[in-house]
Amino acid sequence: MAMVQPDQLEYPANLSEPDGPYEVIDGRFMEKTMGAYECWLAAVIYGVLNHYVEDNPCGRALIEMIFDFRPTVARERRPDVAFVSFERWGRDRRIPRTRSWAVVPELAVEVVSPTNTADEVAEKLEEYFQVGALQVWVVYPRQSKVYVYASPSDVRVLVLSDELVGGDLLPGFRLPLTSLFEQSGQPA
Repeated sequence: MAMVQPDQLEYPANLSEPDGPYEVIDGRFMEKTMGAYECWLAAVIYGVLNHYVEDNPCGRALIEMIFDFRPTVARERRPDVAFVSFERWGRDRRIPRTRSWAVVPELAVEVVSPTNTADEVAEKLEEYFQVGALQVWVVYPRQSKVYVYASPSDVRVLVLSDELVGGDLLPGFRLPLTSLFEQSGQPA
């Protein structure tokens, strides 16, 4: 069976892209919503990660980038924050001028919103690792916790007194959870 390249996959002409952020699930556009607090947390994580990659030029920090996981899975996912190394997408390669980027981020960060279900979060987690992500951070704002996954079954749960570290993927990256959660106060 011939492998279909992502840029050869098309959607029916009657599908129109939503105005706001979305993901593509099995050929259907699904709007992605986040609360103000969750958006703010994602921006803080992106800011720290972006500062890290500026000081340690190893890849790109991205916020709300949509990634094309086809043909491995029929999905285009939009993690809240992501990291793509220069090993996966060379420093000199341009980001494509397409709706979604056909590369798998090494790191995907999902900030759980009140509208997310447990099944949705678990499904995304499985997909990220199925397509080749190396780490997934799932941020639970209401609990002030971050779940750090090295695989779908290998997880460390970080609490407010802990520090989020990049490990082998992002050596030297550090984000104390107190500076993530406490500087914003609690959601209203």
